[in-house]
Amino acid sequence: MSDPIEDFLEDNQRVNPEKKRSSGCLLNILSGILVAGTMVVTLLFAIIFINPQSNLNPLPPTTLPALVLTNTPTPTPKGILPPTWTPITLPTITPTSTPIPSNTPEPPPEESPIPTANVESGTFFTIQSGSPTYETNSFHPDAGCNWLGVAGQVFEKEGIGVSGVFVEAGGTLGDIEISGLALTGNADNYGEGGYELILHDSPIASEGEIWIQVTDHASQPMSEKVYFQTFDSCDSNLVKINFEEVPSAEE
Repeated sequence: MSDPIEDFLEDNQRVNPEKKRSSGCLLNILSGILVAGTMVVTLLFAIIFINPQSNLNPLPPTTLPALVLTNTPTPTPKGILPPTWTPITLPTITPTSTPIPSNTPEPPPEESPIPTANVESGTFFTIQSGSPTYETNSFHPDAGCNWLGVAGQVFEKEGIGVSGVFVEAGGTLGDIEISGLALTGNADNYGEGGYELILHDSPIASEGEIWIQVTDHASQPMSEKVYFQTFDSCDSNLVKINFEEVPSAEE
């Protein structure tokens, strides 16, 4: 005889595969329905996003009412003039001719007269005894030590200052070319017949490289060239050289 327990197990083994196949089909159907539903919902959201006014949108946005332009009433201007307006006659203004000022040139400012030489033709000068001398520049206190120059006076034989002759300076001060011309009588702070020539803006030492000479208005020499020395010192930045007339041979 067969055992009833073994028969029961054999029956169950034959039924279980069929149940497994039916369960797998059911899960596939449910998954397909879920995917299809997701695609439908996504499609609906896309249509509503692109066209919010679509009939598929359950909550369409409110449509603003269209603006209606109305005619603005034009105000009627009130009358400004009275019913009987009398024009006012303005007084007639007669133009008067104003004379145009003439372009009268103003006289130029008076310039200091150029001294004229009070010496005779052929007069000759030489360096005065005791020249040159060296001292501090006391005539230009604002410049102080930032100054180097030569100055002095030119005298005639009676000891009177001569105005109107030229004093010329030249030469070199180190590697600086020196060239200057002064008219006697234009530097009265040095006395009658005084002159002044600025050589540089600071004292520089030199050994007989600069000369000075008296000339007439035609640049003809009226003295020999006198060479002098300069010093690199604020106490000696003013060189004073005086000239005096040479007596004639008849005297």
